[in-house]
Parts: sequence; C-alpha cells; structure tokens
Amino acid sequence: METSDGFPPIERPDARILVLGSLPGRKSIAEQQYYAHPQNAFWPIMREVFGIEGEYRHRCIQLSERQVALWDVLKSSERPGSLDSDIRMNSAQPNDFEVFFKQHPAIELLAFNGRKAEQMFTRFVDPALTPRRVGQIGLPSTSPAYAAMPFSGKLAVWRNAFLPVLE
Repeated sequence: METSDGFPPIERPDARILVLGSLPGRKSIAEQQYYAHPQNAFWPIMREVFGIEGEYRHRCIQLSERQVALWDVLKSSERPGSLDSDIRMNSAQPNDFEVFFKQHPAIELLAFNGRKAEQMFTRFVDPALTPRRVGQIGLPSTSPAYAAMPFSGKLAVWRNAFLPVLE
C-alpha cells in the first residue's frame, strides 16, 4: 500500500490562523506544493481574500505575512488515491500539534479545510493540546471533489471566517 507523507507547515511564529487540511493528494505530492491540483479553490480563495498571487514560493511567503499558517492534520497515512475517503485511518499518524502550539502562541483560530480534516483532528489530536483560547471552525473543502458549493459560496464562508480574526 502506498504511503502518503505530508509537508512541513508554512508558518511564522506570529501566525494567528492555522488552516488544516487532511493530507496532500497525489498532485500536491508530485509538485511538493500544498493544494497543487489546478481545480482546487484554496489559492484562488487566498487571492480573493488577501490578494495573494505569484508562483508558489511567493504565495507561501505572502500567506505567512498575513499571519496565516498552513498544515495538515496528518503527518502520514496509507492512501491509495487522492480522495480523503481513500485515507486508511488505521495507518494515520497525526502531526505534532503540541510542539506547533508551543511554537505559535498567537494562534487564535483553527480553520479546517473540509469536514474530513476536522473529523481527523477530533479523532487523532488530544483536545488538551489545543489552547483554550483557540477557536475552531469547519470550512467548506476547497477540493474539486466537493462540488456541492460553488466557488462564490466557498469564498464567502472562508472570507467571513478569516476577516474577524485578522482585522
């Protein structure tokens, strides 16, 4: 069975929002970039909300400058495809959130990119590791597999979640 390995976080110590996905899909792993699938709405949403543009490295820098960190709930898991439903939960290994929260004391909000990321965080991460002051919000998945909501709807929900924290 093929094991998928996650990426290190995109972050700075002053991050106030942590966006959590589940685990990179095949296209992201091949490109070594978060949300590399061309139909994934994550980077277009970041462009609309924050004006983030350019090639991948520059987008990551701009995201960090806006005090938004990006990571995945899982460090690794067996995953024969790219869908979240392909993740083999019995092999799932979460990232080290205890260390992350200690290194990022300004985090105010965990924003889950899709229901699966939120479910996995609840399942695999000890609630005692999340500081009490940190809010949590489930956001509509930016994946092209989640087609029930149009881009405009996803954008509105993501914008409304971020702006109160970053104003």
